[in-house]
Amino acid sequence: MSVSDLSSRTVLVTGATSGIGYQTARLLAERGATVLVHGRTAEKALAATDRLVSLAGVDAHRLRAVGADFTRLEEVEHLATRVLAEHPRLDVLVNNAGMAAPERHTVTVDGNEIAFQVNFLAHYLLTHLLEPALTGGTGGRVVNVSSSLHRTGSIQWNDPNRLRRYSRLAAYAQSQLALTVFAADPRVTAVSVHPGICTTSLLPLYAHEGVSPAEGAAHVVRLCDPAVEIVNGAYYDREHRVAPAPAASEERTVKRLTKLADLLVGQNA
Repeated sequence: MSVSDLSSRTVLVTGATSGIGYQTARLLAERGATVLVHGRTAEKALAATDRLVSLAGVDAHRLRAVGADFTRLEEVEHLATRVLAEHPRLDVLVNNAGMAAPERHTVTVDGNEIAFQVNFLAHYLLTHLLEPALTGGTGGRVVNVSSSLHRTGSIQWNDPNRLRRYSRLAAYAQSQLALTVFAADPRVTAVSVHPGICTTSLLPLYAHEGVSPAEGAAHVVRLCDPAVEIVNGAYYDREHRVAPAPAASEERTVKRLTKLADLLVGQNA
């Protein structure tokens, strides 16, 4: 893997208090990037930055703690407002925050199935609110941390919140498929990546054992590097670019998802 200096880069990593997100923040900061470390609360984000400084020896000046609960879209909006005010140029947005869908059907205060909102809709909203910062300079990009399980998913266009028929695996797969489709949105340059099966809280969805979160994070960080050329909408399985599920490269599906997401997050595209 190339190890070019990232000292001129500013990167926001969502879900950076544990697992792949935490290790992604560590690797980026070690290579000189200024990293906005996102957590569900400001306290959790601060605790993560403290751990990065004390345990990983990261320079505290390279870290900024930011909080937002992705089960509340209003907090996503507040996060975007703060980031735009403090960092008018953002080089990379890593959409990493994720959760397994719960056993019981759960709806957020915004009225969306919780995994669909946390894993996809919140990132959709955040990405478009940060669009001015991402497209203001040269080479701004978005890296969606997706999953190989997107291949098993289908988007229930008439019932995205799965009120009629709920399965936690189907709900999770739908959220990952939507995130992967979203990478082909023409408004920003974006890719999606399956970082491998890692020993994180999501491991039970995949297998009994996996590689370390740091190993998965290395595949994410590689795509944050401006020296690595990317094509909008590309999908990577670890370091290899491969074809995503057919729906992820269909223009009609991209447009349909944009329309649905705008409706669900209350944006007028």
